[in-house]
Amino acid sequence: MTKPLPLLTRGDVDGFFGLALDNLVQLIVITSLCTVVLEFPPALLFGSVFPGVAVSLIIGNVFYAMQARRVARETGRTDVCALPYGINTPSLFLYIFLIMLPAKFHAINELNMSTSEAAAFAWRAGLLACLGSGLIECIGSFFIDHIRKFTPRCALLSTLAGIALGFIAMPFLFEAFAYPIVALVPFLLFLVVYFGKVKFKGGIPGGFVAVVLGTVLAWISIAPEARAGLNFGQTPTGMGFYLPIPVIGDIIQGFSDPWMPGFFSVVLAMGLFNVLGSLQNIESAEAAGDTFKTQPSLLMNGLGTLGAGLFGSCFPTTIYIGHPGWKEMGARSGYSIMNAVFFTIICLTGTLSCITFLVPTAAVVGIVIWIGIVISAQSFQSTPRLHAPAVVVGLLPGIAAWGAHMAKSGLRASENMLRAAGEQNPDFFTPDLYGAFGILNIHISGAFAIEQGALFLAMILAAFTAAVLEQRFKAAASWCFVAGLLSLIGLMHSHRLTTGDAILSLEPAWEWAIAYACMGVFCLALPFISKPAKDESDDDESAGDD
Repeated sequence: MTKPLPLLTRGDVDGFFGLALDNLVQLIVITSLCTVVLEFPPALLFGSVFPGVAVSLIIGNVFYAMQARRVARETGRTDVCALPYGINTPSLFLYIFLIMLPAKFHAINELNMSTSEAAAFAWRAGLLACLGSGLIECIGSFFIDHIRKFTPRCALLSTLAGIALGFIAMPFLFEAFAYPIVALVPFLLFLVVYFGKVKFKGGIPGGFVAVVLGTVLAWISIAPEARAGLNFGQTPTGMGFYLPIPVIGDIIQGFSDPWMPGFFSVVLAMGLFNVLGSLQNIESAEAAGDTFKTQPSLLMNGLGTLGAGLFGSCFPTTIYIGHPGWKEMGARSGYSIMNAVFFTIICLTGTLSCITFLVPTAAVVGIVIWIGIVISAQSFQSTPRLHAPAVVVGLLPGIAAWGAHMAKSGLRASENMLRAAGEQNPDFFTPDLYGAFGILNIHISGAFAIEQGALFLAMILAAFTAAVLEQRFKAAASWCFVAGLLSLIGLMHSHRLTTGDAILSLEPAWEWAIAYACMGVFCLALPFISKPAKDESDDDESAGDD
């Protein structure tokens, strides 16, 4: 008779603390960015967004726990560890800064909405983005092998790395050095714990120690009147009980604005990356000894994201990296169920408002910076050495897009200062902007062109470079023609200035389309107009003989 599988092990408790800390940090960051950047009212954040998060985390965590138990029964093993699952970190930042924040400015400047109306408009844009990502993840689960076959790994990883450096790591690095006692100390401790593999006595998770230390330092060193700037120590405003309610009406309303299709390039790219990233994590689990069926695992990941969007969350979910670590820790299936239960309570009761009362955002930014570092390092570690230049090329558009975002933020800050000084409706986003930046030798129009479709551009440039490095010029030409097509239909480079922003215009970007087409033709002609490549190994051998 087969011995029944335990519902919970000691390793599950350890794994739960690690996985819960990851997801809790995401929720604290979401609270901060949605409150400060997007200006979501508490009723929207705690009444719609977090219940949607709860639904998505329940769907995935319960499925992956049951999946692990099924594999354990089928194989007769007791050491099968469930796939870790939670909110997708890159999508979180990209959807806020590249979709919801531009939507907010569009609502205020173009549609003359109030701040509260603009927040709701931005939320609906986020809902559509989340649902779009979920659909792409579900569909992509059936075609993932074809996507992997034609897209080199360096193109995928470097694209995410550029975003990770710009939109994930850099803003919080600024915050860490703005508040060195509260944020820099925990950040450095995260590096010690995770890169130095330091373990504390008693099995206390190192990330937990870093967050507690940052919190204690904040309460000791920050004066009461200054705590609002660090988003802690304020009276909790979200306590209550919130049932998940489908937001079908808001989703339908979101489709009514013609501006909404402008973010499709971000959603499509992130949906594909989520599928491929999850696949890599499934492969990582298989390398650690736990084999799960690929298609249902990826499909459930997409269904979790769809559940998030249907019930009010703007943030896709994903299978996390790190399965081998949880498995080595002794986690099995119980840690996933514990994660689902814990965040159901947190998200449906407004308890997160109490957590953010105690824990300042600055105390947890270190782990977010660390995530950005890990994503970036992986783009080099997990690709062939030959493709290192392609990885660097793939980093550039994401960093450039962040630079464009910073430039626009600076312009908006200047506009706000002028309004405070009494000037009526200042607007720097006019054609004169190009000349003003040009005097400083900054080609801001190029930055805006890169920003629109930056994810596609990064993937294409990295794949093109990888093909060139391997001297596969037909493949290089194909990527040029793909870039030209995307430019021609307006999903890359096409941009226009509006009041307070520069946004995707969805009009043909002829100059870029022509440039890519020319390069594609040139690549096709290269075998006929160039000499065969010299085998450098001969030179290496002769050098060795000397």
